[in-house]
Amino acid sequence: MTFINMNTEAPLSQTLVDRFAAMSARIGAAFEAYAYRYGRLDQVDALRAKSDAELRAMGLTRDRIVHYVYRDRIGF
Repeated sequence: MTFINMNTEAPLSQTLVDRFAAMSARIGAAFEAYAYRYGRLDQVDALRAKSDAELRAMGLTRDRIVHYVYRDRIGF
């Protein structure tokens, strides 16, 4: 005997996964907006846009940009 399921709704578990994914995406977007608004990511972006020669003149290397910008918070 064969059973045919005509239910077109997503299973409850998949609906919860989708809702959790959407909520996580919203939280991530809010955190990113907060970081750009109140953080120093604009300074990080500006330093990343500089050439290696300009960074060298400042005594920086690319791998130390974030440490340099957040040096008073992180303690590096």
